[in-house]
Amino acid sequence: MNWEKLPLYLGLGYLACVNLAAFAVYGWDKFAARRGTRRVREATLLLLAVLGGSAGAILGMCLFRHKTRHLLFSLGLPLILLAQLLAAAALLWW
Repeated sequence: MNWEKLPLYLGLGYLACVNLAAFAVYGWDKFAARRGTRRVREATLLLLAVLGGSAGAILGMCLFRHKTRHLLFSLGLPLILLAQLLAAAALLWW
């Protein structure tokens, strides 16, 4: 194994897990909304995006048609993703 690339693999693994989690939580919240049962807090949904799961959150929002009428989500999630992509580009360029 190439130990020099271990941080890259760990970072990619983390991003895969947090995006999968964000996608799953958006699906679960939509399911709960339809059933009228206990919901996931909006702060939790946004926190998953901020922690790196913005792509999974956007995919879940679009695929499940969940939170699409909320400006905080329909505008906020793409802005979070853009900020994360710019930060990643800056780290790679620097």
